[in-house]
Amino acid sequence: MQVNISGHHIEVTAPLKDYVKTRLEKLERHYDQISNVQVTLSVEKTRQKAEASLNLRGGQIHADATHDDLYAAIDLLNDKLDRQLIKHKEKNVNRQHGNGQ
Repeated sequence: MQVNISGHHIEVTAPLKDYVKTRLEKLERHYDQISNVQVTLSVEKTRQKAEASLNLRGGQIHADATHDDLYAAIDLLNDKLDRQLIKHKEKNVNRQHGNGQ
């Protein structure tokens, strides 16, 4: 999984990059066919925003999260992506077994 991290109105430091990468590595537990992840961290006045787009086999998943703390926004983003990945995987399994419509 290739992870690209960029910042908008914020300098992305090494500890911040490490934190994002460790959080996103946990997503591979649920779905190992993630090819590329684009993460954008931004600051809008007092709100910290984290956005991510996952390119995976069979589609693309996008999520964003805002919070007063950037690390908390990253955690919220990871939770949203986790839920979406599980749902995507379940849909694929149902299609393969003929249960999906």
